[in-house]
Amino acid sequence: MKKKVIGIVGPTASGKTALSLPLAARLRGEIICMDSMQVYKHMEIGTAKPTAAEQAAAPHHLIDIVSPLDSFTVSQYTALAKPLLDEIPVPILVGGTGLYLQGLSQSMTFGQVGSDESIREKYHKLADEEGNRAVHRILEKVDPETAQRLHENDIRRVIRALEVWELTGLPLSRQAKPDPEDEPYRFFLYAFDIPRDIMYARCDKRVDMMMKDGLLEEVNRLRDMGVTEEHPAMQGLGYKELFPVLDGRCTKEEAVSLIKLRTRHFAKRQMTWFRRDQRIQWLDWHTDTNEHIDRIICDFSEE
Repeated sequence: MKKKVIGIVGPTASGKTALSLPLAARLRGEIICMDSMQVYKHMEIGTAKPTAAEQAAAPHHLIDIVSPLDSFTVSQYTALAKPLLDEIPVPILVGGTGLYLQGLSQSMTFGQVGSDESIREKYHKLADEEGNRAVHRILEKVDPETAQRLHENDIRRVIRALEVWELTGLPLSRQAKPDPEDEPYRFFLYAFDIPRDIMYARCDKRVDMMMKDGLLEEVNRLRDMGVTEEHPAMQGLGYKELFPVLDGRCTKEEAVSLIKLRTRHFAKRQMTWFRRDQRIQWLDWHTDTNEHIDRIICDFSEE
């Protein structure tokens, strides 16, 4: 019998934490972070990391495990997460990183495809000489679906997608997709069916709150630690846009507007990604949280 795993997924600012905490309390479950930015230490505000009080409300895993000076891959995540899924009686995945879910859903993923430093160097050189847009344009030709999902400034993942394409002959979007019969776990996946206008408004509000809570100061502290714009951790929304403010290359108001725009676009891409996953059950945004929790518990309790 496959191990049963609950997943609360979906785009940024859609209410995943607010649903997962009372759910974990009801089921005595433990939360496994499925967010590619919350794994980094010293990055609380811009990653919307659960607060100390929220983390105390239920056991949390895979938060604050990597230095912002280091990189962190999908295969590294799956290597850490799978033992937790196996050991925890009621594991609850919470996050919006679809690639992490894909990695946990399959025995082999593109994250386990080998690497070729010469390929990476070729594309990094092109980015240095002609800009990130030139590299992204190549990805648009060979894998338009993945290119639509990845921003051109997320150069590390853009190059990784091209590397996988060159090594396997298949674009990322055509790599093996999760098949319920082949999955190592039995997933119970849920996401909020949130209207786009509400989602965008929540994204904007979240950015305003992050700035009020000291996001600019957080970025400045990271810079003082030796973290630069080029580090993978700084590709997260709200970080790369604020370095120019610290350097006097743009105003804070300009940066905030850009963060809001990119956050809305990112949320839209996340929603597109998860809409393709037929395993996900979509929850009515307007329904009371307790009703959603009752439904999830009922589903999970089925033999």
